[in-house]
Amino acid sequence: MSKKEEQEKKGAAKPEKKAEKKGEKGVNALYKIEGDNVTRLRPTCERCGPGYFMAKHKDRYTCGHCGFTRYRQVEK
Repeated sequence: MSKKEEQEKKGAAKPEKKAEKKGEKGVNALYKIEGDNVTRLRPTCERCGPGYFMAKHKDRYTCGHCGFTRYRQVEK
């Protein structure tokens, strides 16, 4: 048995996994620019004020600063 076959048998020569890109990050994911208008894509926290965006989950929006949660209707 050759060294290469022994390494494959032991699992040393595993194929490398490529990292998948998640979505947009940063300010680009929070705003949408159309001509001269800027719109916010996510709501702001009702307790903390306009400086804090809420995280978008499957069935709710959550503030990372104070923990406020607002549930939303999910269309099936």
